[in-house]
Amino acid sequence: MTRHSFSARILFAAIALVALSSAPSYAQGEDDDAKLRPAEPDYAVVNLPTTLPLPVHGGNFRLTHRFGENLRNDGFGTQASNLWGIDEGATILFEYRFGIMKHVEAIANRTNFNKVIQLGTKVDVMHQDTSKLLGVSALFSVEGANNYQEDYKPALGATISRSFVDRAAVYAVPVWVHNSAAATGNTRDTFYMGIGGRIAFLPTAYIIAEVTPRLAGYAPGDAEYAFGVEKRIGGHVFSLVFANTFGTSYGQLATGGFPHSLYMGFNLARKFF
Repeated sequence: MTRHSFSARILFAAIALVALSSAPSYAQGEDDDAKLRPAEPDYAVVNLPTTLPLPVHGGNFRLTHRFGENLRNDGFGTQASNLWGIDEGATILFEYRFGIMKHVEAIANRTNFNKVIQLGTKVDVMHQDTSKLLGVSALFSVEGANNYQEDYKPALGATISRSFVDRAAVYAVPVWVHNSAAATGNTRDTFYMGIGGRIAFLPTAYIIAEVTPRLAGYAPGDAEYAFGVEKRIGGHVFSLVFANTFGTSYGQLATGGFPHSLYMGFNLARKFF
């Protein structure tokens, strides 16, 4: 059996397992997955996942760019002449997620950073409401470089959220990534704890920030961090962001950010439900 086939079977088995697992029951109207959650407008902070639910047969498309100008190394004149990185090319991600059943999402994305394809699932175990203080989602994925042909990295994690009066939300995202050092020819793992949040300074505008310190295992470079401003307009969410890495997948976040680096970019998301 090839590594490609083995990793695909792991992914499909995990999706089947979580899809067949019994999810908590909710009273009618108490857990409407399509309702507006002002403190949680998107499925990501910058790179870290949130607990925002996706309705059954609903979809969400996400496009990200990270431009190539290192804003910490180049002078203002160079940055301005390159339009703060827009002239330097971009690392781009396309992602689509689909609600395959109540509280279960299938997620696929591809980034041109090492041509990584990530396939995974998110299961909403619990949503914050009048009787529950936290939201909790389980995460599983397998990513592979060179268009899912090598350097497979299974990841298992969770997102734990807490919202405050529809104006702010904070997240803790523990993630374990197997084979995080695949690019070096070694088999090592990484465990990190992503911390992120957003706060509304206008009814539909937010400040967003996150950091992912590695707590155990393979941990090159600096911890990934990112921040920015975000605007929600109907089913669209646009974020102008700054990050110390081009990485967006769980495995790429495990390898951290580039020392003395900062890149401008954006996230654009559109809901379909």
